[in-house]
Amino acid sequence: MNAVSFPMRLRLLAPLIVLWAMLVLPMPPAFAAMDYAKQVLIGADFSNREMQGVTFNLTNLREADLSGSDLQGASLYGAKLQDANLSNTNLRDATLDSAVFDGTNLTNAVLEDAFAFNTRFINVTVEGADFTNVPLRTDALKVLCANAEGMNPVTGRDTRETLGCS
Repeated sequence: MNAVSFPMRLRLLAPLIVLWAMLVLPMPPAFAAMDYAKQVLIGADFSNREMQGVTFNLTNLREADLSGSDLQGASLYGAKLQDANLSNTNLRDATLDSAVFDGTNLTNAVLEDAFAFNTRFINVTVEGADFTNVPLRTDALKVLCANAEGMNPVTGRDTRETLGCS
């Protein structure tokens, strides 16, 4: 009689069971955020993307387009954002410390609860931006208040009020 033991049958069926599971069971979501740290991404197009928690630490994003993207919880520590477009971007809870915003477009961006204490702001467009609960140095606040105007379309908050401009 040609009897096949149970362990042997299990070994023969194992690949079929794995294949069945891969085809039938849903794939788990990817929990790891994207990491673009220390890269040169001049002129890159990251517009209208879901990028929560992404890392752009020490990244050169000069002239990059991040408009309309969801960057909630993202880290842009030390990022260079000269002439970048961050209009209509969600930057809630983002780390912007030591980043350079020079000629950056922050029109209608939401920066609520972002950390930006040592961030440099030069020639930035902040019309309609929401800076609620964002810690800023006095010199940065002075620069931002000089251009602050408008109402954020998402939060309904006045830009000057969110900055605490007098």
